[in-house]
Amino acid sequence: MEKSVRTVYAPHESEKIIEKSRFITYSTHVESEEEARAFLAKIRSAHSLATHVCYAFISDKVGNLQRFSDDGEPQGTAGVPILEVLKNKKLFETAVAVVRYFGGIKLGAGGLVRAYSSSAAENLDGADIRVLEMCAERFITVDYTGVDSVQKYISTHTCSLLSTDYGEKVVFRLAVKKTDADGFCSALVDYMQGRVEIANGEEYYAPFKE
Repeated sequence: MEKSVRTVYAPHESEKIIEKSRFITYSTHVESEEEARAFLAKIRSAHSLATHVCYAFISDKVGNLQRFSDDGEPQGTAGVPILEVLKNKKLFETAVAVVRYFGGIKLGAGGLVRAYSSSAAENLDGADIRVLEMCAERFITVDYTGVDSVQKYISTHTCSLLSTDYGEKVVFRLAVKKTDADGFCSALVDYMQGRVEIANGEEYYAPFKE
């Protein structure tokens, strides 16, 4: 069975000052290393005068593709702490970059770890986190006499109505969580007393709020 995946759904930016150093944190959804690298290139371009642009990302759904960088900070004080925040929050397909403008006061190794960890954690706490679930499309076909009943059923169950086609009969294209699909359909058949046709469509990941 495909696993559900927690991820940052939309780009998010936050900022904090620590001992006069400015830390600007960005997080976003990525689905490949190429997307993560493009995100980082954009951040570097926007902050070409920054002292450091440290980052970490997990760009797949299972955690096999992980990368991080201290970008000139002492080894282990930036990239790994950011990556650990991603792991602790169980986030995948997510990239985080922390831009630092040095303020003149050295933080020491422990201070840097805390600064980068807290910057990443606070940013992600404010981000739009969604759960990607494997969904299954279903095509629900009924006579016009059954339209109101199907619409009522849809309105009281967890699903997404993707389209409605009014032809010789009415075809509703729905997306439901794959784990719920069989129960959803069997209950609909019972509800409609068999006066409904159901066909399978595509399967794909779709985002749901937690």
